[in-house]
Amino acid sequence: MITRSHLLRFAAASAAIACLSAPAFAQDTIKIGELNSYKSQPAFLDPYKKGWELAVEEINAKGGVLGKKLEVVSRDDGANPSDAVRVADELITREGVNVIAGTFFSHIGLAVTEFAGKKQVFFLAAEPLTDKITWQNGNRYTFRLRSSTYMQVAMLLPDALAAKKKRWAIVYPNFEYGQSAVAAFKELMKAKQPDIEFVTEQAPPLGKVDAGAVVQAIDDAKPDAIFNVLFGPDLAKLVREGSTRDVFKNRTVVSLLSGEPEYLDPLKDEAPVGWFVTGYPWDEITAPENKAFVDAYAAKHKRLPSWFAESAYTAGLWVKTALDQIKGNVEDRDAFLKAMRSAQINAPRGPLKLDEYDNPIQNVYITKVEKIKHPVLGDVLINKPVKTYAAVSQFWTWKPEEFLARGPYKR
Repeated sequence: MITRSHLLRFAAASAAIACLSAPAFAQDTIKIGELNSYKSQPAFLDPYKKGWELAVEEINAKGGVLGKKLEVVSRDDGANPSDAVRVADELITREGVNVIAGTFFSHIGLAVTEFAGKKQVFFLAAEPLTDKITWQNGNRYTFRLRSSTYMQVAMLLPDALAAKKKRWAIVYPNFEYGQSAVAAFKELMKAKQPDIEFVTEQAPPLGKVDAGAVVQAIDDAKPDAIFNVLFGPDLAKLVREGSTRDVFKNRTVVSLLSGEPEYLDPLKDEAPVGWFVTGYPWDEITAPENKAFVDAYAAKHKRLPSWFAESAYTAGLWVKTALDQIKGNVEDRDAFLKAMRSAQINAPRGPLKLDEYDNPIQNVYITKVEKIKHPVLGDVLINKPVKTYAAVSQFWTWKPEEFLARGPYKR
């Protein structure tokens, strides 16, 4: 006869077995929590997610992290700072992750940076560019994967100064990323060219640019040169409207991010020829790591990789390298932070390591846009040569000393 006491003892035994078996399973898998604005920015973040998946697939095929499988648990952050913080907390408390990565928009990255500092959990800011993530709002638990707005503006500074233009128009999306980039541009240009004038500033809301009104305002101000920070669909509208009205003709244009395949290639024959841009010319980088990545991504997805795909893939390699150093013991936060800071990897875009202020030291490519040869990003691969750039004019390597004068880093 089964009594109540029998049932209670059975329940207790079952609970004990469950408590023992759960850690055993966890010991075989290392989870990384990843949150991003997948629903609001699918054109950019679907390739990004595919880059993570490719990295994890390759890592696990080679034995994982000392025999432990790597798993990425992805969640949408709602393109909203409060939602992102909630999702980050759920990844930690419900999914049991010790590492979080991701975010796209700078203001969302800042919210998760603050969360990471308070909760003392590692956060790899994969895409947001604002300097504040590892500067004014920085903390010892937050690292960045991409060069910041200040760094990217500094990359383009030699071309902007070489143009010797006095009257500049500025166009940027009115949120943290755009504001940060413009502040850096003004600071750096004024320091090198004191007589510079900013004759108009156009700051449309993100995703709501009235391109006709913007290009008309630029033309009316009669600038000698233009500094652009718009990206994505806003960039495409600006390029098309400005080209139709000849607003860019005989004017120097320096543009942040616009050489990245996901922004440049959709324009196809409307590409802004003559602009100075930062980007990822995957077809010009001869390093074997880049060729292996491009070939693997193309074979798996039948499409060419974007900057976002490459950055996510690199994030996976970076985390894996650090985990190897600490033998997969991700619960040891201090050891993991130290391993991430000391890790050096050969990424597709070139060697990557951190400076003493948790900013990446890595080659970033700058080019003057020329006509694009097809097929390009997003087209199904066919058996013929593929190019996105006719040439790469130079590459730029981050020098930490150029950043240190901005003030003490709050680690």
